Amino acid sequence: DKLSVADIVVWGSVYPLIVDHSSLPDKFSSLKYWFKNISQLEQCQKVVTLLLKNQGSSIFKTHLQKQPAPTIPSGKPVCSEPEGEETPAHIISEEDILAAANSWSKGLVDTMQPKQRPHPILPVEGEKNVLITSALPYVNNVPHLGNIIGSVLSADVFARYCRLRNWNTLYICGTDEYGTATETKAMEEGLTPQQICDKYNAVHTAIYQWFNISFDFFGRTTTQQQTMIAQDIFHRLLDREFLLTDTVEQLRCETCQRFLADRFVEGTCPFCNYEEARGDQCDKCGKLINAVELKKPQCKVCKQSPVIKSSKHLFLDLPKLEKRLEKWLEQTFSSGDWTANGRLITRSWIRDGLKPRCITRDLKWGTPVPLDGFRDKVFYVWFDAPIGYISITANYTDQWEKWWKNPEQVQLYNFMAKDNVPFHSVIFPSCLLGAENNYTLVNHLIATEYLNYEDGKFSKSRGVGVFGDMAKDTGIPADIWRFYLLYVRPEGQDSGFSWNDLMLKNNSELLNNLGNFVNRAGMFVQKFFNGCVPGMELLLEDKKLLAQVAAELQQYHQLLEKVRIRDALRCILNISRHGNQYIQVNEPWKCIKGNQQDQKRAGTVTGLAVNMAALLSVMLQPYMPTISNIIQEQLLMPQESNVLTSDFRCYIQCGHRIGNVSPLFQKLENDQIESLRKRFGGGQVRRLVFHVQY
Repeated sequence: DKLSVADIVVWGSVYPLIVDHSSLPDKFSSLKYWFKNISQLEQCQKVVTLLLKNQGSSIFKTHLQKQPAPTIPSGKPVCSEPEGEETPAHIISEEDILAAANSWSKGLVDTMQPKQRPHPILPVEGEKNVLITSALPYVNNVPHLGNIIGSVLSADVFARYCRLRNWNTLYICGTDEYGTATETKAMEEGLTPQQICDKYNAVHTAIYQWFNISFDFFGRTTTQQQTMIAQDIFHRLLDREFLLTDTVEQLRCETCQRFLADRFVEGTCPFCNYEEARGDQCDKCGKLINAVELKKPQCKVCKQSPVIKSSKHLFLDLPKLEKRLEKWLEQTFSSGDWTANGRLITRSWIRDGLKPRCITRDLKWGTPVPLDGFRDKVFYVWFDAPIGYISITANYTDQWEKWWKNPEQVQLYNFMAKDNVPFHSVIFPSCLLGAENNYTLVNHLIATEYLNYEDGKFSKSRGVGVFGDMAKDTGIPADIWRFYLLYVRPEGQDSGFSWNDLMLKNNSELLNNLGNFVNRAGMFVQKFFNGCVPGMELLLEDKKLLAQVAAELQQYHQLLEKVRIRDALRCILNISRHGNQYIQVNEPWKCIKGNQQDQKRAGTVTGLAVNMAALLSVMLQPYMPTISNIIQEQLLMPQESNVLTSDFRCYIQCGHRIGNVSPLFQKLENDQIESLRKRFGGGQVRRLVFHVQY
């Protein structure tokens, strides 16, 4: 009845291991009573809130990461929490327990059936229609881990989640194939530009297939549809006087006898003095650059200093479009889910004032400009490439306008890295607004920060860093790569790829946590109940577990609806932790050897655990589709269970026979990881920054 220093010391020591006193078995009634009373002290509640908000620098971080995340109060939207911050702990209420038990008892009787996906997939009036794009990778660049997590893998997770919700979903992507880089690569390999595009489009396709990226259509920009749609938008802008003509000073390499495309000239940034700035943008400070502004410019092909020459070009009159763009942005920011960096970068562009932007280039390989006086030029990549989203859809279906000229019924999600934000939030929307043709504009812009790679400077030629075509040669399955990249996805700040961390997360989170729980749940059914799911008579502690799982599921939905992909993955791991704790406390392997009541208890624990494994198989589908399928095959889950409900149902009823159960994951060994680190290290010691490029 008295509070002492000992109470506080012991409470502080055990808090990371318990968090929620209601998770303790009833036999620890004294501990539960004591822990609850101490936890409700105002001073303790304050320090818990502070700890959770600052656990990135907390000494308790490693303990907290091993425990289920605190559940959130019923009705509290997850979007109220800033990105990267945890939600304060919440004690499961009696109402939560009752609601969870009622949902469980319904089974799958009144749930939706998995939706059949027709071809072509088209918007349906009255349904939720989701159009998803990921930044078009430049055809000559073999995608590395940063490209993969920054656009295609992130978009794939969200597309798979949308399909599990039975939303009408179309996910498209493709290779951006025009520009000087393709011309130069063609000369190097003695091929035509089209042959180069054909060759590397196949490379991209094979990589994304290995990573199990579920595009509904993966296309390319070197098509007649691209020419037709790009030229139509151009004509509409021209007719509405949103284009200007001006003379531009450009860098020309006399040695190579050509005007240099922006990405084929490097020099010192005029803003931050970074010595390897490109001719269009500085990777260090992020500012856009005109190539002639570079200090000490060099041609990237021959390393000679280019000269400045004049050429007549067409410009998009962004100042004339600024007011309608601002009006649209204001509406979109209030109704759409834009990442914080997307909003910040876009606002900085508007704050600094928009300037006319050149949309033509002195090249041969590209979409031709259909205007006298400019027919020897092609469209600049940042005018042309985003139109590829539309033309790729047009190559998928001749009814493409139902997606791209239907803003009232379609929700458009763009996935990219942060360096692509201005082109998707300012330039491309300005083009479509100026075209005045009822185009669908981005509702939700999802931009990642950068993924860093160990200690080496990224170099394909020196073998530093992991590229998509190398990942499968490591012997590590695609789902493990998917899991780890999503686990460290740079959502709110830059994050890093580490071989040691990959090994740690595989061995702890996958092998010892998730895989251990799913395997034990299935093995208990096989070993103790002849492969048939036993009957379940739920006690209060079982219903509390249902409520905890339901809270994690609710948070999973809320996070993924806000496209907080990394954070939602934690909910899956939290459920398996709850399951492991539940099995460990109840010890079904001992109960099965006891009296009739004990054996019933073993059946309840086993039946509930195997249903948690079934739920995890569905929640895992967006992240680890192969592992998800393996679990469902082992449990012989019914097809109707492959829809994500909003609550935790009894997926597998008493009497259901499961299949053969086997381990899901293999341990990664130190020697194996050290060998891979050396293989992809290249001897470099500089920091690598991955980013997505067209």
